[in-house]
Amino acid sequence: KLFLEISTWKNLMLQDSASPLMEHLSYFHDHTLMVLVIITVLVSQLLISLFFNKFSHRFLLEGQMIEIIWTILPTLTLIFIAIPSLRLIYILDEINNPMITIKTIGHQWYWSYEYSDFKNIEFDSYMIPTNELNLFNFRLLDVDNRIVIPFESQIRMLITAADVIHSWTIPSLGVKIDATPGRLNQISFSSNRTGLFY
Repeated sequence: KLFLEISTWKNLMLQDSASPLMEHLSYFHDHTLMVLVIITVLVSQLLISLFFNKFSHRFLLEGQMIEIIWTILPTLTLIFIAIPSLRLIYILDEINNPMITIKTIGHQWYWSYEYSDFKNIEFDSYMIPTNELNLFNFRLLDVDNRIVIPFESQIRMLITAADVIHSWTIPSLGVKIDATPGRLNQISFSSNRTGLFY
């Protein structure tokens, strides 16, 4: 079964993950969002209670215990967010033993790809002009030559640019890397399922 993965105007959340990296990113997103929701609810409840209560208490001017608490609690909250974040950074940067390497060069209006591991295959990938689109094509997303990768295999992409800075991304795979002129960046990813990813 072939899946089509594309973001549409009605999507409020992340795309469905098609790689282990994106699953980790989705879990971290949900974890951080839950922490932020809890903080927002607590702070909102405190602000609402301030509006509707009249506090007249002689110890409100000096409270070292409450100052210690509201210094330690945000610190613990930041640690609670930072530890999974650091783990995720190392997972995203890890380059395992790749099965295939794809060399990618960003140009002003197209991408150049090169498979040089098995056979020397080179091709350019141009965006399909609006007046040549078929009914099943997506405007500003479909190209004339797509790259093909094996699923459930580790892929290494070496990426650079010929003229200006470009960004090569596939959101459902959790891949986003900048192509910078004069610099060779690399990224590693794999796909859990077959599909057509934009």
